[in-house]
Amino acid sequence: MSTTRTFEDLVAEAEAAPVDGWDFSWFEGRATEERPSWGYARAMGERLGRARAALDIQTGGGEVLNSAPTLPALTAATEGWPPNVRKATALLHPRGAVVVASPEEAPLPFADGAFDLVTSRHPVETHWEEVARVLCPGGTYFSQQVGPASVFELVEYFLGPLPEEVRGSRDPEAARVASEAAGLQVVDLRSERLRIEFHDIGAVVHFLRKVIWMVPGFTVEAYLPQLRSLHQEIEARGPFVAHSSRFLIEARKPDEAAGPREKRGSRPPRED
Repeated sequence: MSTTRTFEDLVAEAEAAPVDGWDFSWFEGRATEERPSWGYARAMGERLGRARAALDIQTGGGEVLNSAPTLPALTAATEGWPPNVRKATALLHPRGAVVVASPEEAPLPFADGAFDLVTSRHPVETHWEEVARVLCPGGTYFSQQVGPASVFELVEYFLGPLPEEVRGSRDPEAARVASEAAGLQVVDLRSERLRIEFHDIGAVVHFLRKVIWMVPGFTVEAYLPQLRSLHQEIEARGPFVAHSSRFLIEARKPDEAAGPREKRGSRPPRED
């Protein structure tokens, strides 16, 4: 822990740690984060168990998809970062899933109506028109996403106060509007803010190296004064507290046989 190890030791260890994939076990004992009440991985696994053909977009290292007890006979995943493509391929190929290297901003490399389930955990951006295109009629998009001002206590420690338009981006209601504009019906939408604690400066460094969009261009050298200051605060006052923002969205592509009223309307969120 930070009470017995120097700033230099903690930072050096964090800089040496691998950051590929979405395995967060390195943080055990060094940082904690509350989990959303809806249990995304479990709920995703239930839906995968009922699907015929499924696609996981921006799968990272494939860890979340691989956590599902059962995968459909036809399961595909996309990922844009080469180290993650390699990791996901090694993890998912033994389970019969194909991993496709595909840039995040590119059209999905699949035919129209290819999947009855599309999933994505923490996509950088959701391309709603593409999601709607690859879903078959009656198919479902199920996703947990990062909400507005997530972990901004930490981000603003390094970058200073951010403009309101940045703080308000990634609004769940904007996701609803965009999904409905693409022709989908939102059947569930809910959000939560969750407590995060960083117990040492190494955890902060590893987090900012792994989640690269939080402080773009982060390096220890570039932010050494802020890191030293934050280390001293953690030593004197205890864990640095921030709050993540998450929302769950589930949207359905209308059946071709649905009437005009059903296609235009959207059901309210479930109150689970």
